[in-house]
Amino acid sequence: MNRRLVLPVAVLLPVLVLAVLAFNVRVPYVALGPGPTFDTLGEVDGTPVIEIEGVESDPTTGELVMTTVGVTDNLTLAQTVLAWFSGRYGLAPREQVYPPTRSKDEVKAADHAQFAQSERSAELAALHYLDMPVTLRVAQVADDAPATDLLREGDRILAVGGEVVSTAGQVQRVVGDTAPGSDLEITVERDGVEEVVPVTVGGRPSDPDKGFLGIGTEELPDVPFSVTFNLADVGGPSAGLMFSLALVDKLSEGELNGGKHVAGTGTIDSDGAVGPIGGITHKLTAAAEDGAEFFLVPADNCAEALSDTPDGIRLIEVETLEGAIDALAAITSGGDAPTCG
Repeated sequence: MNRRLVLPVAVLLPVLVLAVLAFNVRVPYVALGPGPTFDTLGEVDGTPVIEIEGVESDPTTGELVMTTVGVTDNLTLAQTVLAWFSGRYGLAPREQVYPPTRSKDEVKAADHAQFAQSERSAELAALHYLDMPVTLRVAQVADDAPATDLLREGDRILAVGGEVVSTAGQVQRVVGDTAPGSDLEITVERDGVEEVVPVTVGGRPSDPDKGFLGIGTEELPDVPFSVTFNLADVGGPSAGLMFSLALVDKLSEGELNGGKHVAGTGTIDSDGAVGPIGGITHKLTAAAEDGAEFFLVPADNCAEALSDTPDGIRLIEVETLEGAIDALAAITSGGDAPTCG
């Protein structure tokens, strides 16, 4: 005799209610996981990720892969539970990614602005490393500042306090290390003529013990070629290091990666300093699934990276663009590269 199990309504109804809630109720969390990867030496949809016009690029092989973190929003309760138990995704309060004071479009616009800045910094860092010309100039002078009426917008900055400078960071460091009230000589080129302009340094508004001129500076490539980055719908500042490495590889002889599959992440400034990023473990997973043999890790991210390193991938610790290039040279030659841990 065949028998069918019939659940009483008193049992079935709560189950149905819970199921409906699980698949329809939205929760204030986002899921973070491995995002897309992009070979900065390669192409996307037939277009080079980094395009150089006006000079012939040096041939490259292997891969220099930038990694990203994927964000899944508008989660249901069921999706949240599945993400939690998958081990592949992490959960974060939605307000950490999308603050309630800003719209989703505003967050996206800010992310894209950071990405654009990382492109500019990556290009400048690469040019500085290759000793290619970059113009450092005064972009703006604040009202009622120590440099008001002394320095002018468009002045090309050559030296500060007798120290030759080529980056905005160098200017900031020299000025910041000068005691407020001291005179500081700024060597500029103005209308084609070199001048030495003495300025009495003030105290920085946020730190009165640090020197302050009240100027904004900018760096502009002064090379006979143009660089275009062709990635869309990617945000944040963490592609800087890999963009810089790809540019150096394309603009110099030889192959930085020795034909190997290298991935990595990290912010970069025009001085070539590499900074930490978020979501390192998710980026490691993405790189491992992409087949990377090595992963370039910002020094400040090493501890977190070591907490969950995929099998078969070697963590290379980096602090500067120059250090990353030296590490790749060591890998290529079979030497010792700095590792996390």
